[in-house]
Amino acid sequence: MTSTVPALGTRTAEGSALQAVLLDMDGTLVDTEGFWWDVECEVFASLGHTLDESWRHVVVGGPMTRSAGFLIEATGADISLEELTVLLNDGFEQRIGQALPLMPGAARLLAELREYEIPTALVSASHRRIIDRVLSVLGSHHFALSVAGDEVPRTKPHPDPYLAAAAGLGVDPMRCAVVEDTATGVASAEAAGCQVVAVPSVAPIMPAAGRTVVPSLEVVNLSFLHGLMTEML
Repeated sequence: MTSTVPALGTRTAEGSALQAVLLDMDGTLVDTEGFWWDVECEVFASLGHTLDESWRHVVVGGPMTRSAGFLIEATGADISLEELTVLLNDGFEQRIGQALPLMPGAARLLAELREYEIPTALVSASHRRIIDRVLSVLGSHHFALSVAGDEVPRTKPHPDPYLAAAAGLGVDPMRCAVVEDTATGVASAEAAGCQVVAVPSVAPIMPAAGRTVVPSLEVVNLSFLHGLMTEML
C-alpha cells in the first residue's frame, strides 16, 4: 500500500498530529508466536506432559508469568515458575538464533517510520534478554526506546508498558498509534488511551471504538496511521 505521506506534525484538524508509533514484537513485527508455542510444547514434553492445542489461545500474547503459570497449573508439572521461565527463554533464544522471520510489511513499515523521523518504540511482554536478541536482527536504530515485560511493575494487559513508552518518548498516549496482534496487547494499549491497529496473528480480534483491525501490516503505512488521529476527533 503506497500513498502520499504527510510531513511529521501535519495536522488535518486541531490536535490531530501523530506523535509516536508504538509496536509490539512477537506476532506483530516478527513471526514468532508459533516459536513460543513450539518451545512450550518441547519443554513440557521433556517434563512428561503434552499440551492441549486449545491452550495456545490462552497463553498467546501474555506475560511469561501468566503463560508459564497457567501451563504449570493445567499440566500439574513438577517445576517452579522461575525454573520454567528460564527453560522457555533459553529455548526461544535458541530458536530465534536459527531463524527470525519478519511479518509481511514489517521491514517496509519500520523503514518508513525511520525515514520520516517518527518517534517509535518497541513494547513487548517478552523479557529484556529476548528483546535485545530480536533487536540485533530488526535493527535497534529503528527504535528510540524499547520496553520489556520484566522492566515494568505490571506488563500487558495492564497499561504500564505503553504508558512507560509514551513517557519515555515524551508524548501523549492518546496521540500514539499502537500496532498489536493479540487481545492481551490490544487491552494494554487501549487501557493506556492509545489508538490501536490490531493485526491478529493467532486468535481473531473484533473491531471496536478506537481500534482498527487489519489483515496484515502490508496495509499499514504512515498515512494510514496519521488517519487514525484524525478519526478520533
